[in-house]
Amino acid sequence: MLRPLSLLKPGQSAVIRWLSDDRSITARLLDLGFTPGTAVTCTLSRSHGAISAFLVRNAVIALRREDSQLILAEEPDMQEDLKEVDSIENY
Repeated sequence: MLRPLSLLKPGQSAVIRWLSDDRSITARLLDLGFTPGTAVTCTLSRSHGAISAFLVRNAVIALRREDSQLILAEEPDMQEDLKEVDSIENY
């Protein structure tokens, strides 16, 4: 299920799937490393989520809620991840 990055809580991870169609903000987000297919982890949330920090491509980037709402991400399916680990261990 896709949801905005602004809803991630510290410690939660997701994979970016979609960025806003607004070219002015999209260019900035792409420059910061927020590209579709990239894993991102929320590391900090302050002022009731008004600003959050995300680990993306080995860098921690802070975004305002207005900006993080423009990025849609999908949380990894833990069951699928566990199946993959199990199959590697049995290899």
